[in-house]
Amino acid sequence: MTETKRVTLSWRQGLRFEGRAPEGPPTTIDGDNAIAPGPMLTLLLAAGSCSGSDVVVILEKMRVHLRDLRIDVTGTRRDQEPRRYVAIHFDYHLQGEGLDQSKARRAIDLSLEKYCSVVHSLAPDIAITYAVTLA
Repeated sequence: MTETKRVTLSWRQGLRFEGRAPEGPPTTIDGDNAIAPGPMLTLLLAAGSCSGSDVVVILEKMRVHLRDLRIDVTGTRRDQEPRRYVAIHFDYHLQGEGLDQSKARRAIDLSLEKYCSVVHSLAPDIAITYAVTLA
């Protein structure tokens, strides 16, 4: 059985929209990036949080006691319209008990290559790269 997700966006003013899933909390998306992230930044946030969620779950299964995880995500866009992403780079900063480079890279590889729905929803020609820093 397939799962169908649904959201509703309501225009507020300028390029600001309020969005929410049914019965979910509201979020603001601002095309001007003034009071909230715009659509393209929201896409990077979605990709980073999707992969981050995978990494947390995978490391838990590896019996790593994660203490800190920060992901800096950088997207490179085309100069001409449509100004879509052509490359996305993830910088993972992790700290945890029982964590080493091998476990961190295995968790990230599994996320980006197999599990992260957001990354797999992107155009297949977008270059996806990452780096890992352990504290």
